[in-house]
Amino acid sequence: MQHEDHAAHTQHAEHAAHTHHGHALHDHGGKVGWDMAAKATLHCLTGCAFGEVLGMIIGTALGWGNAPTMALAIALAFFFGYSLTLWAVVRAGLGLKAAIGVALAADTLSITVMEIVDNGVLLLVPGAMDAHLTDGLFWGALAFAFLVAFLITTPVNKWMIGRGKGHAVVHQYHR
Repeated sequence: MQHEDHAAHTQHAEHAAHTHHGHALHDHGGKVGWDMAAKATLHCLTGCAFGEVLGMIIGTALGWGNAPTMALAIALAFFFGYSLTLWAVVRAGLGLKAAIGVALAADTLSITVMEIVDNGVLLLVPGAMDAHLTDGLFWGALAFAFLVAFLITTPVNKWMIGRGKGHAVVHQYHR
């Protein structure tokens, strides 16, 4: 009987050491730390910022107006935001088709909120949309817009991660 109890205890210990898909994020009653949400938002902000700045540089260099330049910047923000996640999960061993699904699930809401907020702020800052890449107003307004977007998107990511969504989906592939 003692041997059976020992075997059951060993199996329980092995089970306790194993984390299930997304369950490690639900410790402490499902509460997710702000640090995890901030890291997920910073990941999102990195891709968005790279795409937006590149889009603005291209649109400005080609002499485009505000609307097509903003559309390109937003498209590139989504492209680079998804690409960062794709790169990470493919590097962790996931196939491309599955990685695309993970990236879409992890990043779509976060990037969408980020883009709505930061572009909305840019539209509200007087003169920001007409500033050139060499103007301090351009870079100051952009930095302010990204800060506001970060502050608003972080609670969204915290809420999603706490429910096993968003970057919680990616978390299992981090090394």
